Amino acid sequence: MTAARPLRRLLARFPSGAPVVPAGGRRRPAGRSERPPRTLPYDGAPRPPAPVGGAAPWRARREPAVAVAALLGLLAALGTVTDLGPAGWLTGGVFAVALWAVLTRALDRWWPGGAAFGPANAVTLARTTLVGGVTALVAELCAGAAPGAALVGLTAVALSLDAVDGRVARRTGTATAFGARFDMEADAFLILVLSVCVSLSLGAWVLAIGGMRYVFVAAARVLPWLDGPLPPSTARKTVAAVQGVALLVAGAAILPRGAAFALVGVALALLVWSFARDVRWLWRVRVVRDGAALVPVAARERARGRLTAGRTR
Repeated sequence: MTAARPLRRLLARFPSGAPVVPAGGRRRPAGRSERPPRTLPYDGAPRPPAPVGGAAPWRARREPAVAVAALLGLLAALGTVTDLGPAGWLTGGVFAVALWAVLTRALDRWWPGGAAFGPANAVTLARTTLVGGVTALVAELCAGAAPGAALVGLTAVALSLDAVDGRVARRTGTATAFGARFDMEADAFLILVLSVCVSLSLGAWVLAIGGMRYVFVAAARVLPWLDGPLPPSTARKTVAAVQGVALLVAGAAILPRGAAFALVGVALALLVWSFARDVRWLWRVRVVRDGAALVPVAARERARGRLTAGRTR
């Protein structure tokens, strides 16, 4: 009782709701917590300096604009050579708008503003422009026209440039993750377009070649372990190159139908084998939760195997 009297006397000096003055001297209403500094987010890390005038202004990129201009010029040239119709012009225009939007967003997110685009990325961008021309010609083919030699020649150039951008990146020391992804997406879309072209003569089953990569990406949304990194593989690169060559030869109609059917069938079988090989590897190295830690499955199985072997000795 004697110890509680001084405490009650001290509290009586500060009635309820009176402002409380901390040791620093700044007055703060009672019952309100001290707000964190506005310059610090929830994790306590300093915020980047705000741009002058509010939000960062949108910056126009030169590379997407150059690609769109080059594609429109290519479509104009194809119009004089192959009499490109409304289907080709519409498809080429949609491709140009999509290329500008996707590439601008990718550059804003993954490419430093002051860094040079690089010669390897420029080669990939030129190849993507050719892919736009191939897409327009395939649309004309679906509409009943016969682009013929222009489609074969444009596809052959686009496929041959696939071996150039990687070599240029290694020789100039400009290989980047952005460039590798850019190259892969251009290849995947070209294979998809060629699959549509060949499916008109050999059947819808050919679409499995072009759609398999996109099915894999969609499956990775549901199964995150499929999104893991893959080691470099010469077999994977060879199988990917075989797809383009097989579809080009089959689409050029230089083989009998039976031979073209067998060629594309072998290419599809190789692609299934390659994807199954990669899925098996990703399954073996997937990461799972072991208690409070995330460990690779292979490491956990090796540890359990050593523990079991030690117990049996």
